Amino acid sequence: MSKVSFIGVGGMARAIAARAVAGSNSVELVGRDPAKATDLAAELGGGATVGTFGAVPAGDIVVLAVPYASAAAVVTQYGDALAGKVVIDISNTFDADATGLVTPDGTSGAQEIAKAAPASAHVVKAFNTVFGHVLTQERPLDVLFAGDDARAKADASTFIESLGLRPLDVGGLEMARWLEGVGPLLMGVARHGAGTFDIALAVNVLG
Repeated sequence: MSKVSFIGVGGMARAIAARAVAGSNSVELVGRDPAKATDLAAELGGGATVGTFGAVPAGDIVVLAVPYASAAAVVTQYGDALAGKVVIDISNTFDADATGLVTPDGTSGAQEIAKAAPASAHVVKAFNTVFGHVLTQERPLDVLFAGDDARAKADASTFIESLGLRPLDVGGLEMARWLEGVGPLLMGVARHGAGTFDIALAVNVLG
């Protein structure tokens, strides 16, 4: 299984980390507030540990579980501490009313984060197309992901599978913009077509 560090200890981190512990991954939790990280580690059990914000993460995979508005700054602060790591960006980039994206045309939040990361770190976009509360329901779900490095994507795919989820590769990191665009789409379906946020995006392969 994977060694995974979570930078951020909010709802999405909790949901993914809980499945990571259940999947026998080694989990490290890192937050600006060490007490919150310690509380979450105790809640999760399974040998989850607490790291120091800004220090070299213990995991080969680093789940960047912070809001997009602060994500690039956090990566910049970490600097070479992320060298050689697979950085999974789970952020959504939609605007305040979830009808559009805050990133300029032709780029994505994941690509901006990649610019801030060391050259030897590889950013993979994943998990932003799944609601956190749906992840906690322990259902089999599809996780769409994108990235430029084949090995990093293979590592991310293995990690996703260990969570009891199905990884679906959508291509290079330029596809992250379209994954981020799924955020407003899902919000719109939840508010209007479905009338509930208990929904998940799924891909059916027709045989």
